[in-house]
Amino acid sequence: MSDSNSPQDWNTLAERVACHVENYLSGLEAVARGEAGTHTVPMLLLEVSQVILAGAQLGASADVILPDNWEPEVGDDPDLDQVRQGLGERLLSVDEYVEVFDPYKDTEPTAYRLSDDLVDVASDLVHGLRHYQQGRPLEALWWWQYSYFNHWGNHAGAALRALHAVVANARLDVSEEAPATV
Repeated sequence: MSDSNSPQDWNTLAERVACHVENYLSGLEAVARGEAGTHTVPMLLLEVSQVILAGAQLGASADVILPDNWEPEVGDDPDLDQVRQGLGERLLSVDEYVEVFDPYKDTEPTAYRLSDDLVDVASDLVHGLRHYQQGRPLEALWWWQYSYFNHWGNHAGAALRALHAVVANARLDVSEEAPATV
């Protein structure tokens, strides 16, 4: 991102973030429908990792300031309860986890659900995507950046750590193989 923060710079960033958002949403919906099969957790790890890249781009950018300091109405956001339920069914054995949500302020771990975190992220992202799809890339960027710092960034980071732990434990908790004899 250049220091100029020109409309073209913002439009380019909005297009890049919108692509990440669309990929995350379609990937999450596919996993919730069961399309990932036995690869549910690794696929979710990939989806969350990629959307966190968009968050990092927003975090590294200058603050997005709306000219009128006002967000236009986009209507009701879609109901994502079916996605949440589908994820909960696919993640049944690993859905619940504990997290120290803010390592600088919290001292006690809190219980969370991956299915809730993943859909909370989706809800924030789809709201911004609706601005983008209505031809308002600056409003989309403002919403994505604001909600990244305020909400979805924490949930995505927590979900990433939980998903990583599941994958890492599965890969590292293998019994030692007997050495091959020659």
